[in-house]
Amino acid sequence: MAQKGKQCRGSSVAAPVNGRDMIDINSVMVGLVGFVTFMLVLSYGKYAWRRKKMPPGPVPLPILGNFLQLQSEGLVPSLIKLAEKFGPIYTIYMGSRPTVILTGYQTVKEALVDMGDAFLNRGSLPIFDRIFNYRGLTFINGDSWKQLRQFSLMTLKDFGMGKKSLEEPIQAEAQHLVEHFISLNEQPFDPSTTLTCASSNISSNILMGTRHDYNDKKWMKILEDSCQAFHIVSSIWGQFYDMFPKIMPYLPGPHRKIFSLLKPLEDVVKESIRTHQETLDPACPRDFMDCFLIRMKQEEKNFETSFDMANLKSTIFDMFLGGAESTSVTVNFGFLILIKYPELQDKLHEEIDQVIGQIRQPSVEDRNKMPYMNALLHEIQRYSDVFPMGIVRSTTRDVPFHGYCIPKGTDVLPVLTTVLRDPSQFESPGDFNIKHFLDESGKFKKNNGFLPFSAGKRSCVAESLVRLQLFIFFTVILQKFTMKSIMDPKDLDISPTESGLENLPPVHKFIFISRV
Repeated sequence: MAQKGKQCRGSSVAAPVNGRDMIDINSVMVGLVGFVTFMLVLSYGKYAWRRKKMPPGPVPLPILGNFLQLQSEGLVPSLIKLAEKFGPIYTIYMGSRPTVILTGYQTVKEALVDMGDAFLNRGSLPIFDRIFNYRGLTFINGDSWKQLRQFSLMTLKDFGMGKKSLEEPIQAEAQHLVEHFISLNEQPFDPSTTLTCASSNISSNILMGTRHDYNDKKWMKILEDSCQAFHIVSSIWGQFYDMFPKIMPYLPGPHRKIFSLLKPLEDVVKESIRTHQETLDPACPRDFMDCFLIRMKQEEKNFETSFDMANLKSTIFDMFLGGAESTSVTVNFGFLILIKYPELQDKLHEEIDQVIGQIRQPSVEDRNKMPYMNALLHEIQRYSDVFPMGIVRSTTRDVPFHGYCIPKGTDVLPVLTTVLRDPSQFESPGDFNIKHFLDESGKFKKNNGFLPFSAGKRSCVAESLVRLQLFIFFTVILQKFTMKSIMDPKDLDISPTESGLENLPPVHKFIFISRV
């Protein structure tokens, strides 16, 4: 028999906890709580110190950041309203991500031009980061970006950008538009997808050497899907995604369609690359893609090269999307404005008839002889304000700016709409006023606040291409047609249907009445 007071072997009865063990557990718990408290205080201290050094702004909530303030009146109006309270430089939190907001011509110019190298990097764009995987001209930084930008500028120039030789494909595409509008027999129709196809054909010709017909149903569906993806990106769902990128991929909603809507266009780019590889002649490059593939071959032994397949695909995809979308939206807004204010068409018809006539194709030399058309195109771009928020930048170093310190790697958003509608630069910024670009004698005048392509080294590489395309498209269409709507111009609403990353025009049916 076991002795009394001793436990049998294998018994499940736990040994009693003595006082010393209890003291040890309590000590561990106290130490753990103390450590967690210390880390929280330290973290808050760093957060408070960082906010103290950075520009002021609304107090963010944990996790949500300033989401509630930014959605109270819509994203762009909210950013403008906060500038009225906090000044031209302030800080908001996109979820947990601090972003410095720059507003007004003077502030944006100082950052992007005067101190351009300090604000040179691309900032965080969660939706596009997922689409492009941090590759391509728009989304990379450092030496890779410098190499790709220099290459892109030189190659686009070789294929006619900024030269008279680029007129011919744009003139040809404008003529295709004229023939398409004539075929409609003055029946009202929504030109949105047709204009996207026309604009995309200019980009596609330079980038991939291809063109698509407006009656190509498969291609038009791809373009419609791409436009729908941009609509979602510019909606509140796209804003949700950019603020909460870690959780939005797992939540239901239209934002989940963005990537599948863009996939068919991405597949077209991939297939074009494959075809170009099979038919490449290094001695005779046909387009931008050929030139990139040749450069890839030249640097295949350089393991740190920026000229690889991922950057090729993303650069082509990005340049194609950006060029086609922004130009077609600008043309669409322009048509709406001309229908809303038919007296503008009368004035333009008169200028076109005097300088060009109704038969000869317009050329780039005509632009300097047509101050009214030149001023109109500038005012259309200013007023339509296609990318009202610009594209986010990031600081390359700690930046002292207006008495604040913006830490290295901080997202910085230059709100371009506040430049294009800065009352210090434009007499009536909220109105469509062609006199913003005309002097008292009716001659074209420049305006420093005209920055629809952004400014500095990160500005749009295809600015001259877009400007030439707008001039030829508008001049050819107005040379041949008078545009009308199915409703009274006074009742025509030309306000954007979405205003986030992009301002999107409302859908209306137009009538193209032949002048010939």
